[in-house]
Amino acid sequence: MRYARALVLAVLAIGAAGCKDKEPEKTAPATAETKVSAAAPTSDTIILGHVNSLTGNEATYGQSSDNGIKLAVEEQNKKNGIKGKKIVLKTYDSQGKPEESAVAATRLITQDHVLTFLGEVASSRTLAMAPIADSNKIPLISNASTNPRVTKDGENTRPYVFRVCFIDPFQGTVMAKFANEKKFKKVAVLRDVGNDYSVGLANFFEETYKKLGGEITDDVSFKAGDQDFKAQLTKVKGKNPEALYVPAYYTEVALMARQARELGMKQPFMGGDGWDSAKLFEIAKGALDGSYFSNHYSPEDKSPLVVDFIAKYKAAYGAVPDALAVLAYDAANVAFNAMENAKELTGPAVRDAIEATKDFKGVAGAITLDKDHNAVKPAVVIGIQKNAGHYETTVNP
Repeated sequence: MRYARALVLAVLAIGAAGCKDKEPEKTAPATAETKVSAAAPTSDTIILGHVNSLTGNEATYGQSSDNGIKLAVEEQNKKNGIKGKKIVLKTYDSQGKPEESAVAATRLITQDHVLTFLGEVASSRTLAMAPIADSNKIPLISNASTNPRVTKDGENTRPYVFRVCFIDPFQGTVMAKFANEKKFKKVAVLRDVGNDYSVGLANFFEETYKKLGGEITDDVSFKAGDQDFKAQLTKVKGKNPEALYVPAYYTEVALMARQARELGMKQPFMGGDGWDSAKLFEIAKGALDGSYFSNHYSPEDKSPLVVDFIAKYKAAYGAVPDALAVLAYDAANVAFNAMENAKELTGPAVRDAIEATKDFKGVAGAITLDKDHNAVKPAVVIGIQKNAGHYETTVNP
């Protein structure tokens, strides 16, 4: 999942990702720089786009996100849609690949004529779509991409790219301070070197942790898709750290934890929101008990908005929503709020309304967008006991 800048500047002649029903479709060749009209819709519908990983190693992220968006669309349509127009959701599967994300984004804009689109969860894949949104003047809201570069092009804020989640400098700081409060004096870091999210979060954690007086005993690399981590863990074990910081996605984290226990390592793991999936516990089989990760919300939160959303989600899908579902629901509702407040239903007008978002009441907390189009909001720390996550603490910006 390494992001290549050249990707979005080249002509993309790749088949489009799968549609909402997860059946792959083909798309005509398209270029990331294609310009389209931003004219107001003339029909009685508004097309809302969504790109996410419905298949691949992080499929639960995309599926949860799509579920959350579907709930938001259903609710908004029951309220007479947007300015009397019905919302139609068009979702494409990125397959967990940046190049497929870029093709899907181009197709949503050039063929489906979306007014706004949502996605991705992974920062590498949102980075592949961001220039496409900007060049076509169609707003993109990411629900969970936390790398700072998602909304920044060098020193400049991307005009049409937004997010409803906190960013990695904050998330990394949260866990560094948490490690310090737990009196972990030595921590080993294991990062996925092919993932912008993992690399960035590891860097921000290390920077803050060292400033607080902590020692990084090792900084070890692996790649998504690896299944054997015993060489890295054996190296780490020799330095006897008090905890392991692994800012990666749930499959690799869970497998790594099981192998660490097989090697006799009892240290707690720490990580970020990439851990948040029921699959984490299914694969770990208890190996992560005593570990911690930062996240966007806790289902144990008793605030009315959280309780209500969980009840609706469980009724629709038979499961407790993860943070990805919550953030996607919030992202869709931020988009709908902006559409309602926009002077007209065009990309630039909706962009202006999104940028003005302030104190919007989301399930994962009130959302105010800062000058860089990032959400200013708290993080929670989840502790794992008996192979389940439980609320530990809340950390405010």
